[in-house]
Amino acid sequence: MPKAERSGPTTDSTDVAVVGSGPNGLAAAVTLARAGLDVTVFEAAPTVGGGLRTQSLFDADVVHDMCAAVHPMAHASPFFREFDLAARGVELLTPEISYAHPLGNTRAALAYRDLDTTCTHLGPDGRRWRRLMRPLLTHSQGVCATILNGQRRLPPHPAALAPLAHGVLAFGTRAGYARFSREDARALLAGVAAHAVGTIPGLASGAVAALLGHLAHGGGWPIPRGGSASIADALTTDLREHGGTVHTNTPIADLDELGRFRVVLLDTSAAGLLALAGDRLPRRYARQLRRFRYGPAAAKADFLVTDPIPWSNSELARAGTVHLGGTYAQTARQENRTVRGISTNEPFVLVVDPAATDPERQQGRNRPVWAYAHVPNGDPRDPVAMIRDRIEEYAPGFTDTIAAARGIPAAELETYNPNYVGGDIGAGAMTMYQAMARPVPHLDPYATPLPGVYLCSASTPPGPSVHGMCGYLAAQSALRREYGHRNPPSLAPQATNR
Repeated sequence: MPKAERSGPTTDSTDVAVVGSGPNGLAAAVTLARAGLDVTVFEAAPTVGGGLRTQSLFDADVVHDMCAAVHPMAHASPFFREFDLAARGVELLTPEISYAHPLGNTRAALAYRDLDTTCTHLGPDGRRWRRLMRPLLTHSQGVCATILNGQRRLPPHPAALAPLAHGVLAFGTRAGYARFSREDARALLAGVAAHAVGTIPGLASGAVAALLGHLAHGGGWPIPRGGSASIADALTTDLREHGGTVHTNTPIADLDELGRFRVVLLDTSAAGLLALAGDRLPRRYARQLRRFRYGPAAAKADFLVTDPIPWSNSELARAGTVHLGGTYAQTARQENRTVRGISTNEPFVLVVDPAATDPERQQGRNRPVWAYAHVPNGDPRDPVAMIRDRIEEYAPGFTDTIAAARGIPAAELETYNPNYVGGDIGAGAMTMYQAMARPVPHLDPYATPLPGVYLCSASTPPGPSVHGMCGYLAAQSALRREYGHRNPPSLAPQATNR
């Protein structure tokens, strides 16, 4: 029989433990510390940050982002909007071209941050692109809040629903793609939809694309100066300023290790919750967690290069993110094969040359290049050769610029971060059902059946991306249920609740 609850707090109990220091774990910890609680974060790795880590790999002076490199949600997330990264010294550098999608040796579709410039370059499809994007931009705050509100609440901005629905259908249905007469616009749609790492076209990928696609013409797709770790550093600094404690190199293997804490928040996957809880969870809830599906994976390649990427189309050098997938049909076919578990040597690849936006990332001639390939879950292949060859298609001579390279197969990403089950960096497949019932179909998806235990990772709504909202919403749930706090604390830089 499962145990009814985890070990109860002892007489020296502390308020809150947070397991995992990814962006959601840190967002939860900051929120709870701002509410005046004693918060302790436990991180198994030597450094905090999870998907926000930045470190040197080949050259001591050149840093590489280990997971996330580009942050569209840093401007848009309600959590980060109130937290105010800029006021904390995090400089978000926004490229003139948010993302690009090459279509041949010299042809490329370009999503400029400026909507009018984008529409001009799209020719006869420019008017249709404007009709799609302008309403989303007009209601951007409402669109973001609706998608990021946890999927269990009434939409906070009803006026945003119509443009959002229109955007989801445009990005998520064949009819939406068919409205555009040229390949450039269709490729831009497919490239941003591929960020969902799911079926194209599909309503789930359409929702992700409507969110990210319109932000490309709003706050943009920025790169933090110096690397993604600057965001984690700002969160950790605020946590410590409000009395929080962080323990690195401290893995937690069982909830019994946290018995002295009144409340525990887990920035772990659904599988991680199962492992930590053991046989404590009620059988029905445990069965629902075991049914939680993990999606396709990412395989990572880091390159140290001695020159900028020699793109055949020189405009690509001005883009913050480059999507390598070919035409809409080619991108959709490749992504759908990946969803079905079919391996190919021509994966969809995302490429970032950080020094193109942040010149300080280049030291001497050396500069980093970041790339993800979408592959089947658990794919064991070293991705360096296939990513290098994919870039070479659009940038002949790229191979000659490589001074060093390192690949992390999808099957090994889980070792780096246990939340990436089988290499799924989204901590769960992004399907319409799982978008609405993540990780289980409960009204409060953050509270578990175990007293005082909450899940706050990307396995909960609203899902993946560096927005902090899973942790922020989980912390609010804990504050309501455990402490009777109905209103979340202020996150503003000058505010203090201690």
